[in-house]
Amino acid sequence: MTRKRIFKWLRIILTVYLLGGVALYFLQDLILFHPVSLKRHQAFDFSIPHKDLNIPLTGTDTLNLVDFASTGPVKRGMVLYFHGNKKNINWYAKYIPYFTRHGYEVLMIDYPGYGKSTGKLTEQKLYDWSLLAYNLARQRFTADSIIIFGKSMGTGIAAHLASIRDCRALLLETPYYDFPSVVSHYLPIYPVRKLLHYQLPTYQFLPLVKSPITIFQGTDDRLVTYSNAKRLIPLLKPGDRFLRVEGGSHNNLFTYPEMVQTLDSVLLH
Repeated sequence: MTRKRIFKWLRIILTVYLLGGVALYFLQDLILFHPVSLKRHQAFDFSIPHKDLNIPLTGTDTLNLVDFASTGPVKRGMVLYFHGNKKNINWYAKYIPYFTRHGYEVLMIDYPGYGKSTGKLTEQKLYDWSLLAYNLARQRFTADSIIIFGKSMGTGIAAHLASIRDCRALLLETPYYDFPSVVSHYLPIYPVRKLLHYQLPTYQFLPLVKSPITIFQGTDDRLVTYSNAKRLIPLLKPGDRFLRVEGGSHNNLFTYPEMVQTLDSVLLH
């Protein structure tokens, strides 16, 4: 291969690399988040009794929450559920009975652009909205009756909230060390940490959480790898738990008896 041809290919490779970096920087919201919006007056069709709450915050921002009623014989408290990066509350409502059957109400929020929530998505807004949800819960429940639960993307939000507010327990399903570490696994050739607008550093929040922590992670998770989540183990306190679900992937942990049994033990303890 001639020197001229070598330089030609180097220019092509460099151009493709630079274009990829530019795309990651400017289009990262489209890459990382997959919301499905709903019309404001569209009714949710859940079998569990629920209240649909819309809270106008600014001229552009509206926070939508759904408060699922407890179906258990004894009322134990409230679960604040922070879901993952896809679709909206409709997609995650199938998990609600695992909590409501044990006497917990579940308050789930949709992030900006998800479902009926509106506004521009930012990391700070995720933290701010989670705190609004917590304050709503505290109007009716004591801190030791509130469980904070995060799924996937929601784990960093849940961990942050538990690091600044008291709760009965923090539960994390398929958590990550931080957001850049997840993206870097798929794009190792880019300086992801400098390009991302979102950090969600779970590893910084966990040492500040005073309440008991339980982590659920599958060994075959291809989105948030087991090796990524395992980096959180040294940050746990004595008495905290990291449940390794052998063969579990990112969205099927509730099909494993050990996941459900461990969750039940926390909720009923």
